[in-house]
Amino acid sequence: MKWFISASLLTVLFLVAVFSHDPMHKIEDDDEQHGLSDQIVIKFSHVVAENTPKGLAAEKFADIIADRTDGKIKVEVFPNEIMYSDEKELNALKKGDVQMIAPSYSKMTEVIPEWQVLDLPFIFQDEQHVHNVYTGEVGKRLLGELESENIKGLALWGNGFKQMTSSRGALIEPEDFSGQRFRIMPSDTIAKQFELMGAIPKASSFNDVYIALEGNEFDGQENTISNIYSKGFYRLQKDMTVSNHGYLGYSVLMNAEFWNSLEPELQTQIQKAMDETTEWMLKESKKMNDSQLIRMKQNSKLKIHELSEAEKDRWRKVFMPLYETYSSEYGERWIEDIRNVR
Repeated sequence: MKWFISASLLTVLFLVAVFSHDPMHKIEDDDEQHGLSDQIVIKFSHVVAENTPKGLAAEKFADIIADRTDGKIKVEVFPNEIMYSDEKELNALKKGDVQMIAPSYSKMTEVIPEWQVLDLPFIFQDEQHVHNVYTGEVGKRLLGELESENIKGLALWGNGFKQMTSSRGALIEPEDFSGQRFRIMPSDTIAKQFELMGAIPKASSFNDVYIALEGNEFDGQENTISNIYSKGFYRLQKDMTVSNHGYLGYSVLMNAEFWNSLEPELQTQIQKAMDETTEWMLKESKKMNDSQLIRMKQNSKLKIHELSEAEKDRWRKVFMPLYETYSSEYGERWIEDIRNVR
């Protein structure tokens, strides 16, 4: 019996020694752990629904970069303010609590006041003009302004042209806005836009808009067709004016310290994936807005009015002081640069 126990113990010790010194066994374990620890995870927080242009673009980017890097970079997307509200996401990015966000550039005017040029009414002529500004030299220079804030600007994304909605009647002439309470994004230019029309603007979080409209906190709001449709604002408003007076765009941002920690090759792959996503999104957002406008015309009680060029000219006349104010504070350089893009 003693002999059997001794033999068994020697066998166990022999096997332990063999496996602990087996080079192939050790390499396989190390490779597996090495692969797991090498994966780079990027948390991408945004505040809109998954089925909006921004929500879809975020997922598209995640798929493209995973494919380009064979899974070395994994983007985890957190929509609908799951991680941070639009009031808190920029601070979270600066602190490094999240690696990527895509706030509206109206929000960024608090950081880079010159960006208010992008909120000037009728600064963009059409979708192609937006595309050429966003993806061209002017867009790159605008994003470059963020370097002083320790933020890496990756791209400008587009949701589409903004329209006006109201629960108090049609918004055709500037005087139709008089006394109406409008929810706006935080932007001095947008606030002054409504004040010039005689309305009462108030900034609030995007995800609070539906409840605020339902509770009659606001009479109206401005937004893209896709946001009006996906969030159900059209159910709470009586009239919508297709004005195309402004454009809702986003600045896709990354924490600068995180960006600088990446190898140059990975930075290149991220930028290429972002450029591909941007091209896709600008086309997809137009398709989505066009199709959802048709659905609202066919399946909702919302009265939809489309401004004529003569009516737009009357709006433009009211908005002229905004251009004068911007020019006096920041010069005409950005205005002229955007207007001259072809």
